[in-house]
Amino acid sequence: MKIQLLIATAESDYSDFLSNVLSTKYTDTFSVGICSSKEKLDDILSAKRYDVVIGEHDWISSFNTQSVKLVLSLWNEQSLSGVNESIVKVRKYQRISTIVSDILEHYATIASGLSKFGTERGKIVAVWSPAGGTGKTSVALSYATRKVSQGLTATYLNLEHFAGTTAYFSGEGKSISSLFEKLSSNAEILVKSVRQRDSGSGISYFIPPTNYDDINELTDEDINTLISVCVLDCDFLIIDLPSICDKRTKSILDSANVILIVSDGSKVAEAKINIFCSQHNIFEDNKHKMHLVLNKAGRSTESRFETIITLPMVQTDDPVSIYKTLSGNTGLDH
Repeated sequence: MKIQLLIATAESDYSDFLSNVLSTKYTDTFSVGICSSKEKLDDILSAKRYDVVIGEHDWISSFNTQSVKLVLSLWNEQSLSGVNESIVKVRKYQRISTIVSDILEHYATIASGLSKFGTERGKIVAVWSPAGGTGKTSVALSYATRKVSQGLTATYLNLEHFAGTTAYFSGEGKSISSLFEKLSSNAEILVKSVRQRDSGSGISYFIPPTNYDDINELTDEDINTLISVCVLDCDFLIIDLPSICDKRTKSILDSANVILIVSDGSKVAEAKINIFCSQHNIFEDNKHKMHLVLNKAGRSTESRFETIITLPMVQTDDPVSIYKTLSGNTGLDH
């Protein structure tokens, strides 16, 4: 269900531009109306229900707000004085994506329920390795890029404690920590306020936590909620997991539709994968959906995987070039 949003300002150039961007880039999220006259505001609100009103502070402080869930005040440095402290403020002149993020974050705190919670739309792809340094993140992002190139939508979720996301994406925005803090509110809406989209690859992603320990603070229920809401409006949710095999990892592997086990063919990686396959019931329980990915032109004597995908060595230090080059491999079409 779309959020019914009313923009209330006499500045027609501003309202038209904001409305146009919201109606085109965020058409699945907002249904937008415009009020250009303070005198008409009450009549418009009486004629139609709006979830959110964002407008000039001297307008919204004088109308009946009982029928509106969230009222936001547009402000800049010149108009800040006199703003009612009880009204949430949004900076008027800034990037539209930031305004959208602010609207959704505030709305999520007051909106009740998750309208589509539990009705997964996409597939969950878990990318894991018992060995570090095998190029797991490059594999995860190449898989995501492959799906985007096929006209599908892909969200990348890094659950490592030390996430290298900023080496691959240069976008700015709110940290995923702000999502962790409010998972008990309307997380479905909150995800939209935090998630970024990389213009170069088309991959949706999240800015890493503000503190590496934030991941540790999440309960198993928090992780399940996070994954459930992230997979709602994308075709593929690609989860980049840390190289540990704890209860949380097992739960995610069990719930995944596809599992990519990454190796670089080194003796260390081979030994650890051999232990994983021989000594852990996770392998036997999930073998039917596991694919061994040999990164960096690696080789393997492991024969217990039904599918083995071999990726070439890419001779560059640029991490973005690496995953984009690897995305051309047809073996990633699983």
